[in-house]
Amino acid sequence: MADTLPLAGRFAVEIGHSLAGPFAGAILADLGATVLKVESAGKGDHARGWGPPFIEGASALFHAVNRGKLSVTADLRDPTTAAALRRLILDRADILLQNLKVGTLEEAGLGADSLLAEKPSLVICNIGAFGRVGPRRSDPGYDPLIQAASGLMDMNGHPGAPPARVPVALNDIGTGIWGALGILAALLRRERDGRGGVVDVSLYETALSWMTVPISDLLAGGPEPQRYGSGVSNIVPYQTFATADGTLLVAAGNDLLFGRLCRVLGLDALAEDPRFATNGARVSNRDALISQLAAEIARRPVATLSEELRRAGIPCGPVKGAAEALADPQTAALGIIATPPGGGPGTVGLPVSFDGQRPMPAGRAPRLGEHQNLLDEIREICS
Repeated sequence: MADTLPLAGRFAVEIGHSLAGPFAGAILADLGATVLKVESAGKGDHARGWGPPFIEGASALFHAVNRGKLSVTADLRDPTTAAALRRLILDRADILLQNLKVGTLEEAGLGADSLLAEKPSLVICNIGAFGRVGPRRSDPGYDPLIQAASGLMDMNGHPGAPPARVPVALNDIGTGIWGALGILAALLRRERDGRGGVVDVSLYETALSWMTVPISDLLAGGPEPQRYGSGVSNIVPYQTFATADGTLLVAAGNDLLFGRLCRVLGLDALAEDPRFATNGARVSNRDALISQLAAEIARRPVATLSEELRRAGIPCGPVKGAAEALADPQTAALGIIATPPGGGPGTVGLPVSFDGQRPMPAGRAPRLGEHQNLLDEIREICS
């Protein structure tokens, strides 16, 4: 399948570290591109140390987002090394992907304007913290900081509790996805007119995009977003409930489903109550409704209730841990958990299939500087 993948034959140079840039690079690799990862001389990408667990001397996290790449090390402050890297990009690369501090590549003679002047077909993707313009353009960015700055953390958590971080790096991962999407769009444009160009994405912009619905509500005159725990601001009931022996997510997302929920719970009168008859009314009277539903749901075992709700066509499901999700037959049926060809730790594959086939992880993660010859040969010419 490798030869038929969308990016087969494309060559990408990834200069970066941590998570957002490398995740974008992993997407490109899984889609068939050859991805050369340029790591800092010395210890390389500091994500190699973000463990335990460690596998073959590098963190499991590093393996997950650097699968299928080649690795060289480079000190961009060394003019000969920077010149060699520039030559490699101009001679071979279709894509340059980078998430270094603003201005770093320019100082090394690898800025977008300079590269595009010599190779207009090159697609360059800049991944940053707060974007390429504005008063915070040079600020560092880590996922929790971005969650805090964007309003996302403030609305996450339970009523009366402190703001909570979403416990996965959704802005790093999301920015990697947006970066890959921007690169694909730029490559598609290049097929039309031969022109590459610059794609800019950032963690902050990604965070604001996650906030599309609450920000749109706010712009329409709605209130400041509140914390609803597992619930949401504009649909009720749409949250978890404690059962007699577990936790159940109930998503009665419209008036019809709410009526069915009331019948299953033996609370038919609630469906006729003017305070709860429509979703808008339920949102306005959230606390009064949830307390009554919660009292009845708490009496019932999770397995029994979830089966009754499913038979009634009401979306629901028990809250599972990651290990349970991993062991779920649906996860197995999708084939999304895979081991890279040639060995390496198992990981989550791309959440996309082509003609019914999911691309396999492109390969194992590289050892630091494993493919140094690719750069050393050019450096000898440049020196």
